[in-house]
Amino acid sequence: MTFDGEALEQLRKRARAGGADKYHAANAAKGKLFARERVALLVDEGSFVEDGLYANALAEGLPADGVVTGTATVDGRQVCLMANDSTVKAGSWGARTVEKIIRIIERAYDTGVPMVYLVDSAGARITDQVELFPGRRGAGKIFWNQVRASGSIPQVCALFGPSAAGGAYIPAFCDVVAMVDGNASMYLGSDRMVEMVTGEKTTLEAMGGAKVHCTESGVGHFLCKTEADALDVVKRYLSYLPANWTQQPPTAPAASAPATVDLAALVPASERQAFDMRRYVKGLLDEGSFFEIQALWAKELTIGFGRLNGEVVGVVGNNSMFKGGVLFVDSADKATRFVQLCDAFNVPLLFLSDVPGFMVGSAVEKQGIIRHGAKMITAISEATVPKICVVVRKAYGAGLYAMAGPGFEPDATIALPTAKIAVMGAEAAVNAVYANKIAAIEDEAQRAEFVAAKRAEYERDIDIVRLASELVIDAIVEPHELRTELVRRFTAARGKQRQFSRRRHGVTPV
Repeated sequence: MTFDGEALEQLRKRARAGGADKYHAANAAKGKLFARERVALLVDEGSFVEDGLYANALAEGLPADGVVTGTATVDGRQVCLMANDSTVKAGSWGARTVEKIIRIIERAYDTGVPMVYLVDSAGARITDQVELFPGRRGAGKIFWNQVRASGSIPQVCALFGPSAAGGAYIPAFCDVVAMVDGNASMYLGSDRMVEMVTGEKTTLEAMGGAKVHCTESGVGHFLCKTEADALDVVKRYLSYLPANWTQQPPTAPAASAPATVDLAALVPASERQAFDMRRYVKGLLDEGSFFEIQALWAKELTIGFGRLNGEVVGVVGNNSMFKGGVLFVDSADKATRFVQLCDAFNVPLLFLSDVPGFMVGSAVEKQGIIRHGAKMITAISEATVPKICVVVRKAYGAGLYAMAGPGFEPDATIALPTAKIAVMGAEAAVNAVYANKIAAIEDEAQRAEFVAAKRAEYERDIDIVRLASELVIDAIVEPHELRTELVRRFTAARGKQRQFSRRRHGVTPV
């Protein structure tokens, strides 16, 4: 079969038009954009170069085989991308769909540029399963390539519709996932399949909707109102990261911290009183630079990117506004993944500690708090980027270890005048040591006097100046001096050697 110029142009138009008009209309009614519109909104105008436009061109009703792939620039920086076309058989995968996705990930990895996934897919076409599922270049090769690329190049996903069955693992293997509320979903089995297998009656939204994954499961990182918001997340995320693991994060013009924020006033004198670590972070970093990740999940820990004097840093901070800042199973996992992300892409780490420790009790023990805490401490140990621990208010128990305390080779451990470092807080310590004696004092006034005296004795024992004199901490810094101190110390640590251990890899306590 041969095509003249006019026939070839018609073929191109059909491929670029996607599915039937009724499917475009149905998507528009849900507030969903066409796949090619999403690409156009994301990339720099005129920069997109498409691959595989003619995939399955001879088949009826399968333009580009339901996926758009190619290269482009985003804010002037090269990326590779794929975008499912949900107007073509609901964005489902055929054999050539899979091959196109594999090829574009391989190109991203080989050329060392970020890979962007714009996902909206009902999963594999069961009718084509022999061609797309089991072979050496079958769907499994997509995930193999994602795992190989992980930590080598940034991988970011914007999820606009379903990501079903095996296809749900594309978002799972990405660094971060932005989900559009009301339309995006991830699930391994449909609601019908779940009812058939388990008897449970549910809905796709209740089981795997955007709110579920961004607030409960932690698989989603950003809950977005619109598709434009999700695409903005992709752009902003990439702006903090290098193109690949061999490069440094992009710098920005130096900026000042917000002049209106008094860091000293933000921290209450009493450790019983909560304060919002997010406000503290925003007051410390360059104004407007804090980009919080997973803001709706495991909120007792605040993580995200920001800038200090124009240089990118990753922030891990305990937030006493939620669960007292205690570390739970989910917050340990949240920290683990973020620390590994920063270490992979050469982003220095700033730990802001206000932590009572890890949660205790039968419920969390059954959930594996020890195992999850060990994962977090493993990630802290293995991270070789510059890392600085700031004890803002307290670092008790294994919480000190989890926040990159002195034993974990931080480039500095800095304490604010409000800082306390101990196995546990004074109240818990006095009770642990003197519980029987306290109970034996019948006079209430005498009992209170005894407890107060022992608490004062304990506080003197863990005095922050004493810890500085013992070289446990490297500096005591006033809040208004902290930003300048951090800028100087991160600058000094920039050229550090980054070997950790003589081995292939550790055995992670997953």
